[in-house]
Amino acid sequence: MRRRILATHLTLIAGLLLALAIPLGWAFALERTNQLLLDRRADATRFALLAEQAVQDGDTSQLHTEIARYADLYDATVQVRSNTGVVLTAAGTSLPAGAEEVARGARLGRTTENLTMITPFGPVRAVIAEPVGRDAQVLGTVLLVTPTTAARHAVAAVWLALTTAALLAFLLATVAARWLARWILRPVAELDSATAAITAGRLSARAPVLGPPELRQLEQRFNAMADAVTDALDRQRAFVSDASHELRTPLAVLSLRLENLRPHLIGSGTTAYEQALEEMDRMTTLLDDLLALARIESGTVLAEPVDLVGELEPRLRTWQEVAAAATITLLTELPPQLRAVCPPETADQSTDRRLIFTAHSFDPSDSA
Repeated sequence: MRRRILATHLTLIAGLLLALAIPLGWAFALERTNQLLLDRRADATRFALLAEQAVQDGDTSQLHTEIARYADLYDATVQVRSNTGVVLTAAGTSLPAGAEEVARGARLGRTTENLTMITPFGPVRAVIAEPVGRDAQVLGTVLLVTPTTAARHAVAAVWLALTTAALLAFLLATVAARWLARWILRPVAELDSATAAITAGRLSARAPVLGPPELRQLEQRFNAMADAVTDALDRQRAFVSDASHELRTPLAVLSLRLENLRPHLIGSGTTAYEQALEEMDRMTTLLDDLLALARIESGTVLAEPVDLVGELEPRLRTWQEVAAAATITLLTELPPQLRAVCPPETADQSTDRRLIFTAHSFDPSDSA
């Protein structure tokens, strides 16, 4: 249950953090890309005006000086082309792939409106094209290729900061979720411990009343149920003990009266008389067992490990004589050790009954 609570809580927190961090990182990357586009397009527009004046004057020396200084300052590449694609002047390194497609749009009078979004992984350079002239009087194009190193570093720094903040927030949320789950489930754990204790026989164990109101109510009802069960068991034990004590007196009187009837028996009633005495002995044994059970359940007699083999061996010798007289063969092969956890005074009853059961269940025809 704790894992389910943690998984649910952390999944919600992770979804919330992702819903905040991803749009923020994406928005900053777009904003930084647009900022680079606006800055470099302004430079390209200035070069387009200078190129238009240079084409009209037929002198590109000043234009070349400007673009050479610009290319050296910003590590950029600048080319000015005629409307037929002839390079009039250039500065910087070679053009990247895709630059010709951008230049083709500028020859048609379209300026660059969008750039590929800059991320820490690329693009390495951005291409901006600006037409020289306007409308039907396009005299050429200006191609400006600028590195995106600064923009990529800025985006990487923001993305790293967002990732770090999200991880720290998730770590704090994990700690808070574990504490919250432990606080919520602590009453459940206490209730489980009380249930285990009662199952083990400690009927006095109770669950502490703590936690949310719903769990406090559950714990109160559990304790009330445990009290009711304990009271019922106490009444049952008291009834068994009282009934055993109360029955012993009339049973002893009945046994005494049966014994007094022995001189008055006739031959035909002897068998029934002996059977009645046997039933009296059986009822006496049953009452003794009930008393022993009442003492065990009340806790006045403690169970302990008892060696049943040691209890069985002397009784086995006694029962062998009885079995031989009845032409019954007893199984005398005992295990080296046989232990049982029981009150010591009840072990002899268990061993005697085991012998009786063995003798009655053994078929003499199967003996050697």
